[in-house]
Amino acid sequence: MILEENIILNNTQIDQKIRRIAYQIYESNSNEKELIIAGIKGNGFILANKIVAVLEKISTLKVTICEVNINKKKPLEKITTSLTKEVYKNKSLVLVDDVLNSGTTLIYGVKHFLNVPLKRFKTAVLVNRNHKKYPVKADFKGVSLSTSIKEHIVVDFDATKTMAYLE
Repeated sequence: MILEENIILNNTQIDQKIRRIAYQIYESNSNEKELIIAGIKGNGFILANKIVAVLEKISTLKVTICEVNINKKKPLEKITTSLTKEVYKNKSLVLVDDVLNSGTTLIYGVKHFLNVPLKRFKTAVLVNRNHKKYPVKADFKGVSLSTSIKEHIVVDFDATKTMAYLE
């Protein structure tokens, strides 16, 4: 059971954060015709789809979704994407994940996309923690917070009730 004091963001707050992130992404890419939103498999991809849904309502950008397959436990393993490199070459791309914790997943995701020339590269997360192991930052974030290293943040994208909480 999740205690009320452990909830960081409730369903309404998450929807508001996603909308704000989408507007920030649009403002940052308003001169573009096309944009790639690349979500890290799992919650990152779910969040990316939610951002794309808002972008399609508020902008005239052609938005393409991409799923990034990273083994979070073994990030040195081969990373694959649902799009070929030719699709995102010389385009603006936003890499999305649910929580920026140590920065490991995001930094290896960034490394993968550095092998292809991009027009612009940004990152987006719903929750940004301040315990990074790597020098990676989120350009667009829903909320930033400092927690103890022992605390774990969970984002639960349930069909009826989405929330972010401390475990």
